[in-house]
Amino acid sequence: MTQTTLQDRRILVVEDEYMIADEFCLELEEAGAVVVAPVATVEDALCTIASVQRLDGAVLDVNLGGKQSFEAADRLMQSGGAFIFTTGCDASSLPTRFDRTARCEKPISVNKVVRAIGQAVHH
Repeated sequence: MTQTTLQDRRILVVEDEYMIADEFCLELEEAGAVVVAPVATVEDALCTIASVQRLDGAVLDVNLGGKQSFEAADRLMQSGGAFIFTTGCDASSLPTRFDRTARCEKPISVNKVVRAIGQAVHH
């Protein structure tokens, strides 16, 4: 089911741990997605969001080197982009404006992340 869900969908991966980002990218591509870019900072995420012509969704790590990715999430919300969070924190640590945003807790299940972004892209 995930194969058709993410087929040709353009997904941004925002993750500051290289091995996790690489794993997300590989699994998303295997599910048919086109990974726009793996980026590791909020600034790079904002730049990518602003510069790409089409972005279907994003996987956002909440904590990027001590800086939270909420500004990137807000930018995606404003543009109608789908996204999910990956985090080691519980739901109460997220601002209430993200109450309906899917959250995958660390330690990460890559398959769960792929399913969650697939669902987010289609809502």
